[in-house]
Order: sequence, then structure tokens, then C-alpha cells
Amino acid sequence: MYPGMIINYRITPLLGLSRQWITEITHVSAPHLFVDEQRFGPYRFWHHQHLFREIAGGVEMEDIVHYIIPFGRLGQLVAAALVKKELQKIFDFRRDVLAKKFGTL
Repeated sequence: MYPGMIINYRITPLLGLSRQWITEITHVSAPHLFVDEQRFGPYRFWHHQHLFREIAGGVEMEDIVHYIIPFGRLGQLVAAALVKKELQKIFDFRRDVLAKKFGTL
């Protein structure tokens, strides 16, 4: 992973409609953090910090995500009702996969 790295995804954010999502790795400070930012996709703005801290017995991960979805006030209502829940499901899934692979404290 390196600054400038482009990652091209295919996602299905809502209603089963598939779309392209392109993010760029903008900052890397191994082994402590990396940041991805959307270049093209479903959000008006996306900034995602992945933080890693060494703790007794392993590594703790933390995500800090800032995003704005399009469509103004309507978008804010959708974010409150749907997007937050979908993002939480994604992070819960990742947590569960990592726990199965590496164990938990």
C-alpha cells in the first residue's frame, strides 16, 4: 500500500443497484495508519482513516470515517435511516472475519 494507490471497487449500496467506487490511498504511515479518500462513487465526500495501535497481545484497529452523501437534506435523511446502518454492517462483518482469523482478547 502506498500514497497514490488507486483501488477500484464494485459495490451495491442500495436497492441492489451496482456501481463503481474508486478510492485513493492518500496517506500511509506504516504501521500506524493509512487513509483512503473517494475519487468517484456514491458519496459526495468520503475520508476514511484506518488506525492501528499495538496493545498487549495484538493490534487494535480503529476506523474514523467522515462522509457526506449527495442530495442535500434528502441525503441526510437517507444517511440517518440507511447509510449509517449499512456502514455499521460492513465494519461488523470485518470485525467478525478478523476475530475468526486472528482471535480476540
